[in-house]
Amino acid sequence: MDIDLFEKYESNVRGYIRSFPTIFTRAKNATVWDHHGKSYIDFFGGAGSLNYGHNDPAVQEAMIDFIRRDGMLNALDKATDAKYHFIKKFQETILLPRGMDYKIQFVGPTGTNAVETALKLARKVKQRSKIVAFTNAYHGHTLGALAVTGNEFYHDDYYGVPLNVSKMPFDHYFDEEDQMDSIDMMRRYYEDGSSGYELPAGIIVETIQGEGGINVSSVEWLKKLEKMCRDLDILLIIDDIQVGNGRTGNFFSFERAGITPDIITISKSIGTGLPMAIVLMRPEIDQWSPGEHTGTFRGNSLAFIAGATALKRWDNDEFAKEIRRKGEWVEKRFRAIKDRFPDHISDVRGLGMIWGIESPIEGFCNEVSREAFEHGLLAETAGATDQVIKFLAPLTISDVELDKGLDILEAAIEATAAKHPTTKQEVTA
Repeated sequence: MDIDLFEKYESNVRGYIRSFPTIFTRAKNATVWDHHGKSYIDFFGGAGSLNYGHNDPAVQEAMIDFIRRDGMLNALDKATDAKYHFIKKFQETILLPRGMDYKIQFVGPTGTNAVETALKLARKVKQRSKIVAFTNAYHGHTLGALAVTGNEFYHDDYYGVPLNVSKMPFDHYFDEEDQMDSIDMMRRYYEDGSSGYELPAGIIVETIQGEGGINVSSVEWLKKLEKMCRDLDILLIIDDIQVGNGRTGNFFSFERAGITPDIITISKSIGTGLPMAIVLMRPEIDQWSPGEHTGTFRGNSLAFIAGATALKRWDNDEFAKEIRRKGEWVEKRFRAIKDRFPDHISDVRGLGMIWGIESPIEGFCNEVSREAFEHGLLAETAGATDQVIKFLAPLTISDVELDKGLDILEAAIEATAAKHPTTKQEVTA
């Protein structure tokens, strides 16, 4: 196999193949192999779609059994046993134990479809057109989702997408000391009839901005955001597509704040990497007429089977404890790396099993990513200028895989730092 085939026949829009230029052939848990037999530790995790790892044996067996018994693969939104068991498992294992009362809408197969649905529903319910999103937000690339995405790289004026969307500062956007509180600012705008800011139908937010640079909102900020939404009759939409499904140590990323969103978007790992996206909504918000928001692929039967099987990990709290344990180890290693390279690493931030290492040196993190790839590690960058190395490994990663990957990453940072000498003496490990 020759990787030049992709250059010749696949669109220029391809992205990750440029960061990881090889042909992958198989994968297991947090290790993947290419056609040369070279192995790579996976800190990329399918951009958050492989929280349960590659080819989990229980998930594989469940899907194989479904196919062998001629399970119904394409059903649109008809009732099937696959959908029945997924809904039942999701309610009994995730929603009911948390006291969460939500209806489930199965939408098109990707996260951006869930965002489009949430925005459309919020506007329908509140009969207002304005939506508020935040600086550095990332919500997808279809036109509605793109309108609430911040990074100017994805925008062109002729797309026409910024209409009916206001961007507001995310938590700590101005400074870490919060001398300017963005929620107080927003409240002032919306309570002042002469401010020129119309009341929005909904506010959409990631509790941790993944693509935006691993920006973690505080519990206090999230609580204030929820209260403002309640006081002013605004729907609170949580985009949990990348940082849900256990990524932060709880199934939902907002659980740490004790808030109750009106609408929640979920995708990526809910189908264990198979295409599936859902929207959760409080029952009184479910104001659709039958068939009003539809699509051919409103549910993937194999993803239902895989997702219901993966949810068994949440039958008790052992999985969550393991996520937190491994997340604490990643944080410890990352902070040690920052101490070792104080001129090359300016910040370490994250929660649970999503972490970022930020560099003040232009292009540094892209160089680290390339160096790491050469030595058997997949790690992508994040942030408006790719200034952050992003850790998003499967939650199921073994301790052996985790340590090996962290060692490769530290060595890649060391090698890259050597190409960027500074005036300060680096601290030895």
